[in-house]
Amino acid sequence: MQENLHRFFRAARGAGVHVSPAESIDAMRAVASVGVADRTVLRDSLLLTLAKSEDEKKALGACFDLFFAHVDPAQAEASDETQDAASNEAQAAPPSGQPSDADTSAELGPLAQMLLAQNTADVSAAIANASSAVGLSEIRYFTQRGLYSSRMLETMGIQRLRDDLDRLTETNPGLAERLQAGLDGLRDTVRDTVAQALALYGREETENLRHEILRNAQLSRIEPRQVAAMRALIRQIARRLRERYAKPRKRQRRGHLDVRRTLRRNAAWGSVPFLTAWKRKHRDRPKIVALCDVSGSVARVSDFFLLLIHSLHDVVSDVRSFAFSGHLIEVSEILEQKPAEEAMAEIMHKVGFGSSDYGSSLVDFEKQFMASVTPQTTVIVLGDARSNKLDPRADILKAISERAKRVVWLNPEGRVTWGWGDSEMPRYQTFCNVVRPCATAQQLERAVSDIVSAYQ
Repeated sequence: MQENLHRFFRAARGAGVHVSPAESIDAMRAVASVGVADRTVLRDSLLLTLAKSEDEKKALGACFDLFFAHVDPAQAEASDETQDAASNEAQAAPPSGQPSDADTSAELGPLAQMLLAQNTADVSAAIANASSAVGLSEIRYFTQRGLYSSRMLETMGIQRLRDDLDRLTETNPGLAERLQAGLDGLRDTVRDTVAQALALYGREETENLRHEILRNAQLSRIEPRQVAAMRALIRQIARRLRERYAKPRKRQRRGHLDVRRTLRRNAAWGSVPFLTAWKRKHRDRPKIVALCDVSGSVARVSDFFLLLIHSLHDVVSDVRSFAFSGHLIEVSEILEQKPAEEAMAEIMHKVGFGSSDYGSSLVDFEKQFMASVTPQTTVIVLGDARSNKLDPRADILKAISERAKRVVWLNPEGRVTWGWGDSEMPRYQTFCNVVRPCATAQQLERAVSDIVSAYQ
């Protein structure tokens, strides 16, 4: 049971439940106290010791039901008795001059005898032993199902069973037909066992593979059926950014040990450093101004841009956010006060999906919000720099660059397209400190992470 619990903990982690070593020990102690006879009590004990939220409780409950799904031994024994009785009746009174099925089956291999006896408990035990022998709990990908099924059948003695089946086909066709039916049922059971193991142990790897594909997919080419999954991935990225950078890093902030002040402060104790003094590093208060293009040309990636900007408000204390297409508006209050989905919908309703005019939007920023840019400000522009052949007003971006600490431009298009058609990226690039393509979620995460890490 201890080995089964370890496998269950691994399956629970794959289902998204965080199970620490300490929690594993608590769960095993609880199971040792309540026992395993009552499945309901066992389930409740594991849920109480491992689940920390309603979502984890639901995920853990589903994982338990799948992991401990098996035939009840009492029912299996009753079924076996019924099947044995039927089998004995069928084998009674064989035709004169012919060997009985019982005599013939005694010459067969263990697996063939087990299938002909229709002993469900023994078959289940053999499958469980084969699962442990081949390391079924190590299955990770759906492409491994056939491999593990074959290995399990080989471990159970499928080759000897085939030989027995060939011999019976010639000597006892009726018994061979029964054995073939048992073999077909065994294959189905093994496949179901492997599929169950994949659902338990391969979920995390499958999700990781799916996320890795999404992380490297072009944001502008995401199919409608993938939008929900991509939004979930962007939320995970935003959560990682918050967890990584929102917590104060005291060790980095306190600086180096000030030896002279430490010795003076501890003179009363013979200079034993009970109290320490540190040379604190002066850090400017971080400020970020984010300008996000939500026009029709980048409509597919605007949601993802806004989700990342929404996360910046939880990481950096002073963030002002603006959205534009033909004109520019401030959206800081919307992003701070509303959930991400509602905030994005409202922003897109107010200013989204229009024809992009970078020049007009920069004029709006210059007239109303230029004072928000100081020598401590990092200005982030998220957009494709396509202004429909209108005046790009690069001179305003130059003025912003002269006032700001730095200007970072994140472009959802690849470098090869910059400067083609109505792209003004080469002109804007001159006044930017950092210019990076952000065509995928992975590139976007790296760019935002580098920006935020500069303030830590």
